[in-house]
Amino acid sequence: MLDQETRTAILTLAKQKVSIRGIATALSISRRAVRDVIRSGTAEVPRIERPEKAEAFADRIRELYAGCKGNLVRVHEEILAEGCDLSYPALTSFCRRHGIGPERKPPAGRYHFGPGQEMQHDTSPHDIEVGGRKRRVQVASLVMCFSRLLFFQYFARFTRFECKVFLTAALRSIGGSCQVCMIDNTHVIVLRGTGKEMVPVPEMEAFGEHFGFTFRAHEKGDANRSAHVERAFHFIENNFEAGRKGEDFHDWNRQAIEFCDKVNARTKRQLGASPRELFVLEQPKLISLPVWIPPVYRIHQRIVGIEGYIRIDSNHYSVPLPVGRQVEVRESIERIEVYDGPRVVARHERVEAPSNKRVTDPAHRPPRGEGRKARESQEEAAILRLAPEFTDYVAMLKKHGRGQRVRSLRRLLSMIREYPREPLVAAIQEAAQYRLLDLNRVERMVIRRIGEDYFFLDGGGKDGDE
Repeated sequence: MLDQETRTAILTLAKQKVSIRGIATALSISRRAVRDVIRSGTAEVPRIERPEKAEAFADRIRELYAGCKGNLVRVHEEILAEGCDLSYPALTSFCRRHGIGPERKPPAGRYHFGPGQEMQHDTSPHDIEVGGRKRRVQVASLVMCFSRLLFFQYFARFTRFECKVFLTAALRSIGGSCQVCMIDNTHVIVLRGTGKEMVPVPEMEAFGEHFGFTFRAHEKGDANRSAHVERAFHFIENNFEAGRKGEDFHDWNRQAIEFCDKVNARTKRQLGASPRELFVLEQPKLISLPVWIPPVYRIHQRIVGIEGYIRIDSNHYSVPLPVGRQVEVRESIERIEVYDGPRVVARHERVEAPSNKRVTDPAHRPPRGEGRKARESQEEAAILRLAPEFTDYVAMLKKHGRGQRVRSLRRLLSMIREYPREPLVAAIQEAAQYRLLDLNRVERMVIRRIGEDYFFLDGGGKDGDE
């Protein structure tokens, strides 16, 4: 069949009074074909209408397509069994012409981004080898849309805590942020709504405001809107992860940073430059990092267990505090810090995943007897610092304490902090004179002296006052 260009040439030569033989010779075609085109008078290529074998089975093919879950191989087998002599290519061609099958995807188009205009963030589950065994982990990625600068990290799970940890690390590495951070409609950041109607979680919205950017979600089903970061996951899985192993998440993330440095310095053919070179143009347009970037951590309230541990995500961490003490725990991505009031009393490396593991600091578990001696020395030092005149009485308590030395010293320290100095000193001096070590009786002696000095216990007043 002649194409449209040849038909146009035939009609043009015919108007110029060129003979049919001359046209056929010039275009190397038959004279019959020249006559057919001249008779039609149009350059449009006519459509050939041919009967289709599958036309009689069109409704049945549609039913089988739905019943076979879109598997055309099974549809072809069933239609042959029902007596339709139809080849598989003829079946697939018929389905394409009549719209049987998945809808054709429209062209995605192309988005243009200026320097510092937008960055895209998303996560994807990948299977990698951690510590000698395969694990399903979450890969978090951030891509700068103008320069295509890439940054990604691995996490055992991905909650708002890990999201803030990752974005903080990414923005620190990049040195600034874009105006918009495009995300999918993930519950980690989205409170309600999708696309333009998306409302972020207040916690994440405040996080973005601190760095100067706003979260924005693409419309539902429009994954091409965040194609830069989506394409990065395929690249990471088939290039970085192929044949690679890691001892733990720290090892994987270290290797990821080294890989990003290499990839970002590599020239991209479609860009005509490397991401690092384009980032030189983008960096002046970025929003500067805030002067102070607070550490990202979660706060837990815990009570020290009977074995001297506190529990976070099924993992147990030792603390040097008595059983039943309430403490505040700050969990960062790398460590666990235990606070007793405003002071840090324990630091541990954080166990990445819940594994019912016990983490013990040897300093929190001294050999038998040394812990009691350490507590004695602490209490004694505090007493002598507040009341140096009690040195002899403290030595007497330590010598004849009968296994209750720590408790006795702690009780005496509490009395020093609570009672007036003069009646307390008088009571302690009298107790030392008679070798009285029962602090309950000593405390009653202190209270009696306080009553005699400050109160009137006989119902009468001084100087005859009623």
